[in-house]
Amino acid sequence: MSALDGVAVLVTRPQRQAAPLCRLLEAQGATVIRVPVLQIEPTDDPQLSARVGPVEAFDLVVFTSANAVRFGVRLLGEQRELNLAAIGPATAAALREAGFPATALPTLGFDSDNLLLHPALRQGAGRRVLIVKGTLGRDLLRERLVERGAEVVVAEVYARARAPRPPAEVAALAASLAAGAIDVITVTSVDIADGLLQLATPAMRRDLDRVAWVVPSARVAAALRERGVTAPLLTADSAQDQDLVAAVVRWRSSVSGA
Repeated sequence: MSALDGVAVLVTRPQRQAAPLCRLLEAQGATVIRVPVLQIEPTDDPQLSARVGPVEAFDLVVFTSANAVRFGVRLLGEQRELNLAAIGPATAAALREAGFPATALPTLGFDSDNLLLHPALRQGAGRRVLIVKGTLGRDLLRERLVERGAEVVVAEVYARARAPRPPAEVAALAASLAAGAIDVITVTSVDIADGLLQLATPAMRRDLDRVAWVVPSARVAAALRERGVTAPLLTADSAQDQDLVAAVVRWRSSVSGA
């Protein structure tokens, strides 16, 4: 018997990012319901490269997600002698696959707060830093680096948008929640949480509070509480796929009494 046999998990990540997580959950026996509430789109700014200028003029280039690599690695051109920071292992892996190894990676949590603890980001005075990110994301990196005296340029290379969901799919999700046929929801960012909550009808909101939510950090958990979510919140060690699955397995063990 697999660890998650009989467990139904709602995965809300954008479709491309959700696939590896879904495979891991299914390998543990879970039934996966895929409802991507956001989609990722390139910003397609024709003036971006000109505004950023020569990438070799930066002392450090920071990528804040695998999507930032996907849509922003073109800014690096053929330059290989660059100092690159990645916000976590998935971002570092995306850089490595593109032929650009990361030289700075947080060793604890995989977020802006922990990346800022890395020696490569502690000294800002006189340094030029390029941050490659999506629109509407956290501005903490830029703010802290500016406070430390760095000159910071931000390249927003992708945007998050509500993924249109067919009415029949929303109705099926509502029916599953009402029937208690979903056990766990994975929500890996505040933006995704907002997308799911905006999708929900008042009845769905009540049903969502009867399901355990897996989140990647205390920050996301706090944001959910601020939005009125009263459901049990399970904090994974990070937003990495294996850590999310491990959190679901721990939940299953706790409710089964194993």
